[in-house]
Amino acid sequence: MKHPVIGFIGLGLMGGNMAECLQDNGYDLVVMGRNKQAVAAATARGAKEVSSAKELAEASDIVMLCVTTSEVVESLIYGDDGILAGIREGAIVIDFGTSIPESTRKIGADLATKGAGMIDAPLGRTPVHAKDGLLNIMASGDENIFEEVKPVLEVLGENVFYLGALGAGHVTKLINNFMGMTTVCTMSQAFAVAERAGVDGQQLFDIMSAGPSNSPFMQFCKKYAVDGVSDLGFSIANASKDIGYFVEMMQHMDMRAEIAEGTASNLRAALDAGMGDGNVPEIFDLFLKKHA
Repeated sequence: MKHPVIGFIGLGLMGGNMAECLQDNGYDLVVMGRNKQAVAAATARGAKEVSSAKELAEASDIVMLCVTTSEVVESLIYGDDGILAGIREGAIVIDFGTSIPESTRKIGADLATKGAGMIDAPLGRTPVHAKDGLLNIMASGDENIFEEVKPVLEVLGENVFYLGALGAGHVTKLINNFMGMTTVCTMSQAFAVAERAGVDGQQLFDIMSAGPSNSPFMQFCKKYAVDGVSDLGFSIANASKDIGYFVEMMQHMDMRAEIAEGTASNLRAALDAGMGDGNVPEIFDLFLKKHA
């Protein structure tokens, strides 16, 4: 599949930069999305705008989704003017978002009845990496389908991992985000406890970062709690959604989820406090108030 026509839905910070990267590498795009500024930028570079997911699917060899939730993915797939109604035989849907694995597998099976394939390919790294084609991509699905779209994924990703059967990418991303967001919550609370106890945050960081606890997440948490700089670029609202999906996934697997539930509870409390748009290390402010 050399330079297939790509339909792209979801031109947010990440998706908009991914679309620009694809266009810079010679791909023709068909686009739709709520971010009219990003859609206009894509069309100015030569993309065609459509008004429905069905129309987009009818015009595309590969349909790429970079949207916020499983619910949004399902609405785009199953709506009256949805992807399933317009998908071509032999076309492939790629879900770059963070979705519930059970939902992904169901969508894949329903697409297969139309002769279409699916890859779940959640992302690591930032919108800056997306613009430069340097994302980490965790792809899974039928291996033959993966090999068909791999050249396109390699335009977008510096590291493209193949993880096996459909849904494994979303499982891996949820595990990754569980680990990361739990680490941020733990470290942010550690800095809040230190401040409440009168321990210097910079000294705490110097001590912890000299040992095995050091990590990029510690750096982000220290930047906010000690230096007042918030630059992780991942919102509390998105973190809360992802951890909620992780808890749901564990329930489907009949596994106990106490640690994840604790992280989820803290993130929900931050949401309830109106902090959803803030970067995750800003949960430090919530912990500091809890200890006040």
